[in-house]
Amino acid sequence: MIYQRTIKTAVTVTGVGLHSGFRVKLTLKPASSDQGIVFVRTDLENHPHIKCHPFLVNDTRLSSTLVDDNNIRVGTIEHLMSAFACFGIDNLIVELSAPEMPIMDGSSNSFVYLLDQAEVVEQNTKKKYIRIKQKIEVIEDDKSVSLEPYNGYKIKLGIKFNHPLFTKENSSLEIDFANKSYIDEISRARTFAFMYEIENIHRNGLGRGGNLNNAIVIDDDAAVLNTGGLRFKDEFVRHKILDAIGDLYIVGHPIIGFFTGYKSGHAINNKLLRKMLNTPESWEYVTFDSEESVPPGFYHI
Repeated sequence: MIYQRTIKTAVTVTGVGLHSGFRVKLTLKPASSDQGIVFVRTDLENHPHIKCHPFLVNDTRLSSTLVDDNNIRVGTIEHLMSAFACFGIDNLIVELSAPEMPIMDGSSNSFVYLLDQAEVVEQNTKKKYIRIKQKIEVIEDDKSVSLEPYNGYKIKLGIKFNHPLFTKENSSLEIDFANKSYIDEISRARTFAFMYEIENIHRNGLGRGGNLNNAIVIDDDAAVLNTGGLRFKDEFVRHKILDAIGDLYIVGHPIIGFFTGYKSGHAINNKLLRKMLNTPESWEYVTFDSEESVPPGFYHI
């Protein structure tokens, strides 16, 4: 991928926001080169625009939510951004009729399908990649995330929950996208919640649109309540990778590097992006003149 990408035709889907519970109409439209990912709240007067940027992620309670200076919100963008990363989307207008993205089935698979229907097309302007030159790291208590130099795109992630369903074998995963497909390995992994958490989530005004059709629910006896069970034996860590890919893509460019996370989440992922942007010597923009010169990992994703 040496040129920027958008979509050929507009596409629309409707769904429910995971946290707000609001019905939402989502429309993806083509955008011009160098425009970036722009969100438009069609339900508000004058249809305010918010350009996706890490410094606008100002609410990370169980999601990544953009909040601008006028308190205009665009919530739960990480799954959509993860699908954009899959296709290498650079420029797109995202219209939504509510303050939050539709959750669909709790994965990014519906957004992957939507982009496939819209037909991804290349533009005439070179795509800018971010290449990591020096390791950047954020550590908070027992949580950590880092980006370090790597000629490709690789992710290693570990999770830990005090619950019998989470074993050592299904709680860590490393994927190098030079030889693994995002669509096959990651896109179908769904978000999850524990039964004991749900009351508290609702008390905080979140999770109002959640149900067994858009999230994995785990009870205290280590049973998955969803019909059909898990899609992967390690679906939980795969979903955390899906989230991380989406959170990182909020920077607006593919990252050439190796992301490592342990007990990572939206807040610490965003702090890593902010630290990177505030440490200009740690990274650089690069473009490529031929497909052969693009590092492996940006085709299979």
